[in-house]
Amino acid sequence: MADYTLAISDAEVARYRLMAENALLHEAAELRVAGVVPGAVVADVGCGPAAMSVTLAAEVGPSGRVIGIERDEAALATARSLVAATGVPNVELRAGDAAATGIAAGSVDVAMMRHVLAHNGGLEQFIVNHLATLPREGGTVYLVDVDLTAIRITDADPDLADVSEKYVRFHANRGNDPLVGLRLRDLLQNAGLDVLSFTGSYNIVTFAPGMRPPAWAAREAMLAEGAASADDLGRWEAAFARTDASAVRPVVFAPNFVAVGRKP
Repeated sequence: MADYTLAISDAEVARYRLMAENALLHEAAELRVAGVVPGAVVADVGCGPAAMSVTLAAEVGPSGRVIGIERDEAALATARSLVAATGVPNVELRAGDAAATGIAAGSVDVAMMRHVLAHNGGLEQFIVNHLATLPREGGTVYLVDVDLTAIRITDADPDLADVSEKYVRFHANRGNDPLVGLRLRDLLQNAGLDVLSFTGSYNIVTFAPGMRPPAWAAREAMLAEGAASADDLGRWEAAFARTDASAVRPVVFAPNFVAVGRKP
C-alpha cells in the first residue's frame, strides 16, 4: 500500500470525530441499507484513530462488534487510546493493510472503508476486491470517498487560496485519484457485488477555531515531495492563526460519495 501522509495530531483526531458525527447525520439511510444495525459485525478497514469505529460500536450495540483495521502505528496507538477513553467494549483493533486485513473471508456483515482509496492510487480495485471477500453471503461492502477537486470554502483567508490546489496536485503526483469518489459504484460492480446505493452530497461545515484541513496534516510529506515550499507552510500557518482569531468563520463545502454493494 502507498504511504499514508496525514500525520496524527489533536486537530486531526478532532476532524475525524467531526466526520464520524456527520456520517451518522447524513448517511443514516445508507447505513441501514448496508446492515449497520444492532447485532451486526462491522469491519472498519483503515480506521485511523477509530473515531468511526467508536461511532459504529454504538450503532451495532452490545450484541454487535466492530473490528478496526489500521496499518499506521501512530494512528493505531491513538485509536487504542480513544477506544480506552470512551470505554466502548465492542471494538477490537488490529494491525493490518487495506488489501490484507487478516479478517477471515465471509466472517462479517459489513466491510466498511472510508477515505482510504484516495490514498492508494492504482490499487483501488485490488483493495475493493479484497473487501468483497470479507462479508458473508448477503453482507455488504460500504465505501466512502471524495472528489478533492470540488471542495469549496467561503470567507477563507486569501493566503489559504492555494492549499486545496496544491494538495490535489500532491495526490495526483503520487498516482492517487483525487476524484475516486466518482468511481465507487464501478469499483463495487467490478468486484462482483450488486450495488444497492450510490449517493453523493456536500458536507457543509463551519470552520471552528483550531480546525485544520487534511492538507495541513500532510504538510511535511508535501514539503518533502516538493508539492509545497517552506514559505507556503509558513504562510498557511499564519493564515490559520488569523482564521482562528477571526470573528468571521469560513464554511467548508466538502463533497462526499457513499456506495453500498451486496455480496450475492
